[in-house]
Amino acid sequence: MIILGIILSFAAIGVLCWLLFTLAVFALPFFAGVTVGTWAYQSGAGWLGAILVGMVGAGLTLGVGQILLGIVRPLWVRLLIALAFVAPAAIAGYHATHGIVKHTMPSESWQLVFSVIGAAAVGVTAFARVAGMAATGPSSQGIARA
Repeated sequence: MIILGIILSFAAIGVLCWLLFTLAVFALPFFAGVTVGTWAYQSGAGWLGAILVGMVGAGLTLGVGQILLGIVRPLWVRLLIALAFVAPAAIAGYHATHGIVKHTMPSESWQLVFSVIGAAAVGVTAFARVAGMAATGPSSQGIARA
């Protein structure tokens, strides 16, 4: 029975890490949606209105980010847009990793080291996904060949 518990614990950690890496790009829209939803609730929209406003805010944040990545041409502006998506993902990765290693190792310095490594891993993964969202530029299909 103990072995089954250990195996299920590893499986749960694996699923949660996979979920974290998959959803890391959506950290900025999620935070924006929660912020807008909280504002709507506090301004008297009720819980249903706050949920709807939060979902619209999150969708707009993601949509505007994708549109800007597709339209903007200067590389430094694209990097700033990508950084806006990557920074919350790295922060979420830090806290998720810290929550896991806090229960597995007593040394606070090693907890910090592994948390920073987890933040870097999630940040790099989020950057790769955001870079994949960006348009690659105009295609050369319309160019006539001699």
